[in-house]
Amino acid sequence: MNPSLELQLKTLPSEPGVYRYYDKNDQLLYVGKAKHLKKRVLSYFNKNLPGYRTKIMVGKIVRLETTIVNSEYDALLLENNLIKEHRPFYNVLLKDDKTYPWICIKNESFPRIFLTRNVIKDGSEYYGPYAKVRPAKILLDTIKHIYKLRTCNLNLSPQKIAEGKYKVCLEYHIKNCEGPCEDLESKEDYDEKIDAIRGIIKGDFRKAKEYLVNQMMKMASSLKFEEAQIIKERLDILEDYQAKNTVVNPNIDDVDVFGMTSDETAAYVNYFKIRNGNIIQSFTTEIKKILEETDEDIMEEALIEIRQKFGSDSKEVLLPFHLSVEIPNVKLIVPKVGDKKRIVELSEKNAKEYRLEKLKQVQIVDPERHTNRIMAEMQKLLRMPVEPRHIEGFDNSNIQGTNPVSACVVFKDGKPSKADYRIFHPKTVEGANDFATMEEVIYRRYKRLMDEGENLPQLILIDGGKGQLSSAVKSLKLLGLYGKITIVGIAKRLEEIFFPEDSIPLYLDKKSETLKILQRVRDEAHRFGVKHHRTRRKNSTIKSELEEIPGVGEKTIELLLSKLKSVKRIKESSMETLEEILGKSKAKVIWEFFNSQ
Repeated sequence: MNPSLELQLKTLPSEPGVYRYYDKNDQLLYVGKAKHLKKRVLSYFNKNLPGYRTKIMVGKIVRLETTIVNSEYDALLLENNLIKEHRPFYNVLLKDDKTYPWICIKNESFPRIFLTRNVIKDGSEYYGPYAKVRPAKILLDTIKHIYKLRTCNLNLSPQKIAEGKYKVCLEYHIKNCEGPCEDLESKEDYDEKIDAIRGIIKGDFRKAKEYLVNQMMKMASSLKFEEAQIIKERLDILEDYQAKNTVVNPNIDDVDVFGMTSDETAAYVNYFKIRNGNIIQSFTTEIKKILEETDEDIMEEALIEIRQKFGSDSKEVLLPFHLSVEIPNVKLIVPKVGDKKRIVELSEKNAKEYRLEKLKQVQIVDPERHTNRIMAEMQKLLRMPVEPRHIEGFDNSNIQGTNPVSACVVFKDGKPSKADYRIFHPKTVEGANDFATMEEVIYRRYKRLMDEGENLPQLILIDGGKGQLSSAVKSLKLLGLYGKITIVGIAKRLEEIFFPEDSIPLYLDKKSETLKILQRVRDEAHRFGVKHHRTRRKNSTIKSELEEIPGVGEKTIELLLSKLKSVKRIKESSMETLEEILGKSKAKVIWEFFNSQ
């Protein structure tokens, strides 16, 4: 550590604030926030610092800068702004450069309403942004079905309308517009519609419903029943749209909801903007992990960034877990029961589905990255010292102790390596003794690999519970491999993962990629073992029938089966065919045996 940096560390302030790390080229490496600057910064220079990526970054630091603020929340805001401005290499970013669509109510006389990706500061109202264009289009189409609005870009100033500058266009004649250009619709009536539309966009349907009901009753009282029916149909469209966007409990009003799921490489955050019991916006994003960031760290960053992005001023935020940061005049709530709990779970479900969708895309376009992520996840969940790039799975197959076989399947980088599969026929075990068979097979397999100098696996998977696992461990101990190779058992009933000398099994998430890989290894070992067990049993049955022929030995049987493939074809063969294979004397014995029966 250089002297100037060492001096800075000794004189750090204890107030809340933001710290910035720079490398030898004066490039900004990282921006962080802290409630207590001195404690937080010094923690990076601790000898027991976790995470190799953090250690790499710390090794590059030659100087630091700090900025003191009034509170941790102010530090979070400043940190967020600095990250967006400078984009440091080691900070997590909501890397989303897409321009999202907005619904614009144009600042003009008789305002137009349309979808745009360009926000122009001309006094117009912009609602959004919308994470996907389809919901915005559906909302806009719903509004246009209910209200007749102008679509032309004419300057409908009172003076020009009074001078008769314009004539109604086709939109008026096909009843999509009320003709304000010829003063056929008053500005007051048009503005009333715009006011109701603002409410719909914000999730408040009361004014829109009130407007339509009044119009419907007005038409009905004037005996204009066809017009009243048209308005009734518009009211139905509005109620149908509202029903599709209402939260279970419409009393959940004006809240922001966040859900999250994460893995070794990224976090996935979902956001719901709820107004008047309706989800008016939904947004999900992927946040890459740069250092060893916790879910809490990432959620704090996402909370500020996403609320700024969507212009939220909600005073209540629902979260899946507690955060240390406090936001002035905003309640951060982790609901435990009820409808608020269910809406947080729905947000988490959206985050999980988004993650699965992204992983499927990565699997297609970048299979290497997909494999690396799964290997890193397996290493963590199975508490392994290294990634399980080479996995071997074992399963025993027999029926009432007959024709036992033990299968060994090999997976490399999570995929079957069928050329490396092996079948073992127990030599020292008689009858159905799974434990003894497993002990023998594990010993033979790894004794041979060691003798031949072949690569050993990083993970051994045993199909079975504690008994089979203990038997396999005995052999590894005899070979001096115990502790050098991770070995686990998988019990099929509850998909429990057992570790040696640990009575409590591990239960993995049913959707976990790690569990899917283990299940595939287990199922492949079972399939491969059963296939060879059936072949052996079939051959045994065939041979036993041929062995009944006097004077016919094993070599003769094997020669016949290799040429004719089945007992049926041997029975149906002519004397001449048998003579060509075996010669006259043995051919005569076999032909007479089958034809005299």
